[in-house]
Amino acid sequence: MASHNAKASSSQGAIDEAESMVLDVRCINPYERNPRHSENPEYDRIKASIRANGLDQPLIITQRPGSDDYIVHTGGNTRLRVLKDLYEETGDDRFSHVQCLFKPWNRESDVLLAHLRENDLRGGLMFVDKALAVFEIKRLLEEELDIGNLSQRQLQAALAEGGYAVSESMISRMAYGVEVLLPLIPRALNAGLGRPQIQKIRTLDRAARRIWKQRSLGVEEEFDQVFATLCRRYDDTDWDNDLLRSAIETEIAERADINVHTIRVELDAYIEGRELSIPDFEDNDFAGSEEHEKDWLAGSETSPETTNGESSPPETENLGAQKAVPIERSMDHLGAQPDTEPDPSIQQVLDDGQGGPKDIKSLRARAWVLAARLAQRNGIGELVEPLAGAGLGFILRDVPDPALAEQLDEDSLSQVSMVWWQLAACSEMTVAPIDAIVATLPSESVLRQALEQQDAGLLFNSIWTLDPGHTGYRLWRRLGETDWSDLLNLMSTYRQIHQLAESSGIRLWT
Repeated sequence: MASHNAKASSSQGAIDEAESMVLDVRCINPYERNPRHSENPEYDRIKASIRANGLDQPLIITQRPGSDDYIVHTGGNTRLRVLKDLYEETGDDRFSHVQCLFKPWNRESDVLLAHLRENDLRGGLMFVDKALAVFEIKRLLEEELDIGNLSQRQLQAALAEGGYAVSESMISRMAYGVEVLLPLIPRALNAGLGRPQIQKIRTLDRAARRIWKQRSLGVEEEFDQVFATLCRRYDDTDWDNDLLRSAIETEIAERADINVHTIRVELDAYIEGRELSIPDFEDNDFAGSEEHEKDWLAGSETSPETTNGESSPPETENLGAQKAVPIERSMDHLGAQPDTEPDPSIQQVLDDGQGGPKDIKSLRARAWVLAARLAQRNGIGELVEPLAGAGLGFILRDVPDPALAEQLDEDSLSQVSMVWWQLAACSEMTVAPIDAIVATLPSESVLRQALEQQDAGLLFNSIWTLDPGHTGYRLWRRLGETDWSDLLNLMSTYRQIHQLAESSGIRLWT
């Protein structure tokens, strides 16, 4: 070792003046902060090429102040290793010395940045390796420039100045990967977990954290602990985001004591950047006045009357304030619970007992409110429309979107399907006079086609119809408290409407 060190030292005077030099490979060390922590997948190919043709380009080297040996400055760690391995294996002098280009030392962060840039340019550098290198550069710069904390914007500018362009948003993802995920899922990251998967985990983290806060399930530190525990549980070289998400959904659902399908749909909405809400019944929606009933039920005293004194069914545009929305938006509301108690005017419409509604019109309004809330929280809110002056106060426009069969698991699909059938029963969609129902349905509605053609098979093929014996454990046991209360109150309202109609001689369907 002394001989080649002597050669290096004797050449020092000429190094500053001439960039090109030939060095014994034993004088050159690999860069110990090399961003590539895993085996270079190109090693065998590079070795075969150098064995056959020699090194086709010089190594770029530098020398730390006070050091006798040199280090690789800009990439080349794999080529240096190949040369040393070949020399050890063959003893061939072709591999003992190497043509080099010397770059004077500036600072450590510059060398690390040069290696990062070169490795990333050649490809195959894992996301976690790039992220670790970027934040090691940040730490070095803070030391070298005596800066307390380099901001992401300052870091981006420093990297760009060194020829490594990366956006602030990418730096933010790298920070999440290094600071949050690496301690939790090191196996997955070091196996090559990429930026898209890391971004999905981060988005899931944010969405689940938001639900945790909104539902007041505990302090944020408790969520951190749950998230960390579940990440560690599923850390594996064959990482599966769906396993983590399913576990988080289950954990939140159990803590909130609600159906896991509710959490799943809420997560979908937040992940996709859509806001959740529940039907927004304002103070004046059902204040009990004739004017408000006219606005919401199209059934005032001035409406045209039928032979039984009931107001005629309104035109489609007057069916109420709740318009149909795409099913993916209505599913946003599945399981959403109100943060406060209903206001007094809503309570007047919904309450049971002596304070509850006693006339047909108000009972119909109550049935519609309950049905709309129940449907909205189970992802089929766009299917419920008010029906004034006839029937039970509301109708179902159609069967649920067939796409749900592909989007939901069996338990979730069964709940949605059984809720639909409960609403169909409470609105008498399949037992009311066909002429009274069909006219209210869109022409493209599968439900309308099934009723017009008297084709039960078409209906059963379009909406999952379970054995009634499943109702208990697939619906009653799974519904959250608010849904369960609304379902019971809806069935009670159905009975009240019929009892009042029978005692008063009112024909519900004309």
